[in-house]
Amino acid sequence: MPSPARVAAFLAYTCVATPLAAQQIDPALLEGLDTRNVGPAGMSGRIAAIDVLPSDPNTIWVGAATGGVWKSHNAGTTWEPMFDSERVSGIGAIAIDPRAPDVVWVGTGEGNPRNSAGVGAGLYKTMDGGVTWTLMGLERSERIHRIIVHPHDSDVVWVGAMGPAWSDGEERGVYKTTDGGATWRRVLWENERTGVSDLVIDPSNPMKLYAGMWEFRREPWFFTSGGPGSGLHVSHDGGETWRRYGEVDGMPAGELGRIGLAVAQSDPSVVYALVEAEMSALLRSSDGGRTWATVNNDRGVANRPFYYADIFVDPENELRIYNLNSRVMISEDGGASFDRMSSDVHSDFHAMWIDPNDSRHLLLGTDGGVYESRDRAKTWRLFDNLPVGQFYHISVDDEIPYNIYGGMQDNGSWRGPSDIWAVGGIRNYHWTEVGFGDGFNTLIDPRDPSYGFAMSQGGNLQRFDVRTGERKGIRPWAPDSTQLRFNWNAAIALDPFNIGTIYYGSQFVHRSQDRGHRWEIISPDLTTDDPEKQRQQTSGGLTRDATGAENHTTIITIAPSAVQEGLIWAGSDDGRVHITQGGGGTWTDVTGEIRGVPSASWAAHIEASKHAPGTAYLVFDDHRRGNWETYLYRTENFGRDWSNIGDGGEIYGFLHVVEEDPVSPNLLFAGGEFGLWVSIDRGDHWFKWTQGFPTVPVRSLVIHPRDHDLVIGTHGRALWVLDDIRPLRALADEPGVTDEALHLFEPPVAYVHSTAAVDGYHFSADAMFQGEGRPAGALLTFWLGEGAGADSVGVTVTGADGRAVRSYRAAAQPGMNRIRWDLREDAPATDPAPSGGGRFGRNPSGPEVLPGTYTVTVELSGLASSRPLAVLPDPRVTVDMAERREKYDAILRALELNARISQVQRAVREVGDGIDRVDRLVEGREGEAAAGLREAARQLRTTLRDVGSMEEVNRYRRSVFGLAGSYDRPTEGQLLNLGRMADAVERAEDRMNIFLVSDVEDFRELVQAANLEAFPQPRMVGS
Repeated sequence: MPSPARVAAFLAYTCVATPLAAQQIDPALLEGLDTRNVGPAGMSGRIAAIDVLPSDPNTIWVGAATGGVWKSHNAGTTWEPMFDSERVSGIGAIAIDPRAPDVVWVGTGEGNPRNSAGVGAGLYKTMDGGVTWTLMGLERSERIHRIIVHPHDSDVVWVGAMGPAWSDGEERGVYKTTDGGATWRRVLWENERTGVSDLVIDPSNPMKLYAGMWEFRREPWFFTSGGPGSGLHVSHDGGETWRRYGEVDGMPAGELGRIGLAVAQSDPSVVYALVEAEMSALLRSSDGGRTWATVNNDRGVANRPFYYADIFVDPENELRIYNLNSRVMISEDGGASFDRMSSDVHSDFHAMWIDPNDSRHLLLGTDGGVYESRDRAKTWRLFDNLPVGQFYHISVDDEIPYNIYGGMQDNGSWRGPSDIWAVGGIRNYHWTEVGFGDGFNTLIDPRDPSYGFAMSQGGNLQRFDVRTGERKGIRPWAPDSTQLRFNWNAAIALDPFNIGTIYYGSQFVHRSQDRGHRWEIISPDLTTDDPEKQRQQTSGGLTRDATGAENHTTIITIAPSAVQEGLIWAGSDDGRVHITQGGGGTWTDVTGEIRGVPSASWAAHIEASKHAPGTAYLVFDDHRRGNWETYLYRTENFGRDWSNIGDGGEIYGFLHVVEEDPVSPNLLFAGGEFGLWVSIDRGDHWFKWTQGFPTVPVRSLVIHPRDHDLVIGTHGRALWVLDDIRPLRALADEPGVTDEALHLFEPPVAYVHSTAAVDGYHFSADAMFQGEGRPAGALLTFWLGEGAGADSVGVTVTGADGRAVRSYRAAAQPGMNRIRWDLREDAPATDPAPSGGGRFGRNPSGPEVLPGTYTVTVELSGLASSRPLAVLPDPRVTVDMAERREKYDAILRALELNARISQVQRAVREVGDGIDRVDRLVEGREGEAAAGLREAARQLRTTLRDVGSMEEVNRYRRSVFGLAGSYDRPTEGQLLNLGRMADAVERAEDRMNIFLVSDVEDFRELVQAANLEAFPQPRMVGS
């Protein structure tokens, strides 16, 4: 666990909005640089908790294992994240106050402690439906697995704290408050290794509670379940006192492990307990817990209990039981027998809600999201709009737009777009699975982007073909009887110099130069090779994690240098760090030179510098022994000396990854369990990145070498992109930028491209997930000094010939601002003499510009800042510039004609408004003069309808406006119709002008003769 001082610093940091004094820039001034979530959501992610108010089943609360809290008001059609700004995102429990639906309690820290489970830091409460949250204590509990709100008294709440998984801890057991969480008392406690595995209440008697206590310990190489602290307890006085059941009450003999509990709502005298023991069993009490009997001890009734220990009883039938494990097992006879639920639903089940008013209605939380059944588990619907995927590693290719590759916890490896040039956002169906299993690193072959490499748990490695779906196993093999040890999340890397060469880690570094057909070992064992840490089994016969997730003394990071060929770094899960400068010939152990990090901490990530061969960054992660300290080291002399650049107190918690910018060595990004941090001074100072980005574990970071985007792989909120980080580079390399009143940064390349119709759908309604695409057009980023005193700037775009093609105003605020230019020119003026607006007030809907070089200028109060901008053609098509010019000229001519049409329509409105005023003035008047004026107005309006008719023009305009549908030259038919449209516009102008100087002028004279308000002098039309 983190030290009290570190916890206090964390609480101060997350609860106070003022920036840390040590930071070089106030992060609030960077709010203009938003981060966008690109998904995917179709694979969703692990769900730890679900709660629904029985009186309103449309309002659903979901706790993602590491993705925060989500709420739906419409039965899952749409979801809203409710916990993004809190200090942690690992969720263990959610409880709605049954007497006040806007009061919701959230316990942080996942209660199924697998090797990659999320951690928590306390108990939270909202009084306003999730708009604001208050920390209610238990910050050192790490895992809160159950919350029960008294059904009749909102001030009484019980909390089941599982406690730390990797270390001893005092904040474990059952806690109770009687004042709404202002104070807490621990009412059930065993020891520092024992926490609550389950906590349930008798629905007919809120004074009666059952608690399962579980003694356990997870270590990097070992998992122990069970001990003297484990047992089943009952309280008859609201948790004030407890009695532990023993063998005499029907409990299994010997040491116990994890226990899951359920009370039947239809008959609360029926209670079930799923007990891990030397012979695990399902127990049943038919007398309210006074006695217990084993009803099922078949092998598998308690399957992997460290991960699955949840049972639920149908609220309408005490004999129907749901046993959640890798599959849903359903009993109709009180647990005597179980049948496996048959349905195409993701495996691994951790949460369930059964509608107490209609037991056919179920919600399931799995490793792959939330599912709903309306027919008592016969068929299911996936909520495929919850983007809570848990990525481990990501990579990118160089397509335009580029694709992102990555592997997710228990959801395979995938390839998907960073942006789409189509209507709508990035949909789930834009993603392609390239590997199965627990997905980890996924890399594309730089020689041929059709091929890639996808890794899954335990060192399994496949080569895939994107085009055909082919997958071939290429896991390295030992040349002799040596047993290879691959980490659950093994190391893989591509050689920057020898294109196509792969490095892969077991206890050795393996190398293949032919896509995995042949492998060679290029290192000795680079771990401690400690036999005590290699796949040991627990004693006592209780189960442990049998998936190989605890494979230890393995290599978990390999980092070839992009600066010096043959320079490779390697780090292991038992704290060893090695370097070779000969392509693997000789390795040097530099572990002893790294001071201040506990021995045997995981060398989680090494970042070989992209600028200097001797420089590298190293992340150590020791949270698997309860240590949340930050260990981020830098060497500048090939590992002979190291300095901890993460110990300044600005980063809270353990880190997973660090990324050095390929252009500026001063710009660093660090991903940790509690978010993303940024440094603009090589790690001397850090600040947390919150601009449109939630608190969430960040496991992988990649900077696209061409597009300069930061791609963020999160373990709980899928993938995010921070477009164009070059403004941050400028801050890192030119600190004086922030002293300027106005500074426009170098804009990224922009593309003129077609926008396709959406695939598969035309109107997709609201439930379909849509990841955020890159804002269309050219991204323009500028800095505005705090003393500028303006809320907008003027933007001018000039062509290579010096002609201003676009002028407009854009909103601005002090600090970093990001706007866009839609790559369109100003439209031809609809009025030859426009009034107001000045240079920045013209009509924005003009023609799309041609590819070329432009100059963008941002202006404010006499200050101006300019930058060149490259506008490139769509790389997917080849169209000669002469053809593009023909199309452009034709569209420009059509827009000019449209502007002339607008003048005719303006004249129609002006005359019509004038006639309306005359009608109002003569309304109710008697006499021949008034009657004559009314008749003249009627005749003038009839003539106006004929003169202002656009029927002939519109006949050709529909064809002409299809010019924008492609980039090649117009067809003969389009040009012919353009000419006909021009003739029709000229005739319309002639008709209107004759009408204005004859009919309208005669009417004006009648109005004046009647001594009425002067009829306005209409303006003539025409170019």
